[in-house]
Amino acid sequence: MTALLPTFIVMPVRAETPVLRVLAWPGYAESEVVQSFERQHGVRVEVTIVTSDVSLWQKVSSRNMDHDVFAVNAAELQRYIASGLVSPLKPEQIPNTSRQLARFRDLAAIPGLMSGGKTFGIPFTYSEMGLIYDRKQIGTAPTTIAALWDPRYRGKVIAYDGGTHNFSLAAQRLKLKSPFRISPAEWPHAAEQLIALRRNVLGFYTQPEESVQLFQRHKAALMFANYGMQQVHLLEDAGADIGYVIPQEGALTWLDCWVITRAARDPALAHKWIDHLLGEQASRLLTERQGLASTMAEPAATRPERRLIWLQPPEDTGRREKLWGRIRSGDNIARVLAP
Repeated sequence: MTALLPTFIVMPVRAETPVLRVLAWPGYAESEVVQSFERQHGVRVEVTIVTSDVSLWQKVSSRNMDHDVFAVNAAELQRYIASGLVSPLKPEQIPNTSRQLARFRDLAAIPGLMSGGKTFGIPFTYSEMGLIYDRKQIGTAPTTIAALWDPRYRGKVIAYDGGTHNFSLAAQRLKLKSPFRISPAEWPHAAEQLIALRRNVLGFYTQPEESVQLFQRHKAALMFANYGMQQVHLLEDAGADIGYVIPQEGALTWLDCWVITRAARDPALAHKWIDHLLGEQASRLLTERQGLASTMAEPAATRPERRLIWLQPPEDTGRREKLWGRIRSGDNIARVLAP
């Protein structure tokens, strides 16, 4: 009698699909852009959307092992560099940078992108933060940031929920020397301005789509546009009759760039992602669908009154956000400034 031996079937081992973990702002990583990158490189992309500088910092600083590449404004980037959270880039691995406008190719001339002679950020998109107003309620375009505090619009103002930018707004309102350098003696005045703003505001938003819903649902008259032309584009698509202006004090302006985390599992793939986002498809959708400016081409229309105040690292981001949290919750000036 012949013994039967067990039969073993050897299954082929399938390599796990590489995953790129991306942190992006709304509208930066459209589904078509993600899918084309996945097909081209045989990978899977996990996109996490962020809606504030605070949440971005929390995600990267507390869970740095969870992300490979993210978008951050140039003024915030130095904070990540100083904390050792990001890696130097290799621009030669991002060939589409050669297609960028000349002013965005000169990285050494853009504050915040370099440190110790090394490049940490590649410019991607930018926008000024102007004022959006309802033409039916405000016949003459507002000319100053002070309009956000105007008692005529009390309960009809929409503002951004973020301390860093809001303290800069308060500094502009007070005509301080710099919106990014609030001195010890100026903190109480800036805080009082934001308490007054809170009392004038109907609601706060973090995402551009949220701002559009608030603006239309509550028939708002005025809004501080943290996302700039992206919000203008969304409101116009929704049929709103709006105007958009740059206040006489100038508009705070952000430049967002792509950076790679220190813990990136595949830096070469992360470089390819940045290159892909500078490609024709991503750049076209950024401008046509989101209304944002691309670093690859000049905007279709420029406004002669435009005065841009490019964001700079503030004197104390942590303090701005802590005080803003207290102001947002309804504290009075004594409690806001308490140690």
